[in-house]
Parts: sequence; structure tokens; C-alpha cells
Amino acid sequence: MDGIRFEDLSLGQSARFAKTITEADILLFSAVSGDNNPVHLDAEAAAASFFGERVAHGMLTASLISGLLGTKLPGPGAVYVSQTLRFRAPVRIGQTVAADAEVTGLDPERRRATLRTTCTAAGVVVLEGEAVVMIPEAAQGRNETPSAG
Repeated sequence: MDGIRFEDLSLGQSARFAKTITEADILLFSAVSGDNNPVHLDAEAAAASFFGERVAHGMLTASLISGLLGTKLPGPGAVYVSQTLRFRAPVRIGQTVAADAEVTGLDPERRRATLRTTCTAAGVVVLEGEAVVMIPEAAQGRNETPSAG
């Protein structure tokens, strides 16, 4: 499946992906990332923390942006160039997080799009930032297979 062609992107174009954060998500993310911070895994330690209860990893929340960019806007073939992140509020187990991306800039010469990225939970912005992605020619609807080099 091909993503959106660079030429078909426009300023203000947007997409959303939402997911409810589960206990399993936190355990799996901890295993993959190696981030075993007790604030994510230990209810007693988390209760004594600033948050007062267990919270999701900030990068787990941020990974929803990666999923959005890689599957919806611009979609398959897009290559992450950069991402800024500002964590604004915690995400708790059971909350549904909505990741949003909006095209705010286009650089046709370099085939790059800049997108405002945000994640919200229960109507609160929990993460905000900006992504830059490149849309290579191979993602432009061609059925080319890159050669192994």
C-alpha cells in the first residue's frame, strides 16, 4: 500500500489515530525499550511519585505519532527526519490517546513535509511537537522494489 504522494499533500491536511493505553501496552513497551522505571510498573512506588499512580511511558505516547505518520499521513513510504516533543501531562492506564498530525509546511525541492503533532487524552494535550518527514520517489505510487545493495 502506498502513502500519499508528496504532490497530493496540502497545508492544513490532517489525520488522527486513537488508541486506549492498556496494562499490556505498558509491559510490552517496557520490555522492548528497557525502561523499567517504577513509575510505569510498580503501583506502590508510583503512588509515592509526583503522579500519584502508574503512568504510561512518554515515548509510548509519542510512538502513536510514529504510527500515524507511517500509516495515515503521509503514510507508507514516509521517512522520519526529525521530531520534537514536549510532554505536557501524564497518560494513565485506560485512557484513550488521540494522536493528531497537521501539515504546516511543504518543501517540494527536498520532498519534505512539516507537521504539527499533538496527543490528547480526556480532552487534555499530553504531548505536542513538530515532525519533519521525507516522501521519497519510491513512495509515489510506483511498484519498484529497492535493490539490496
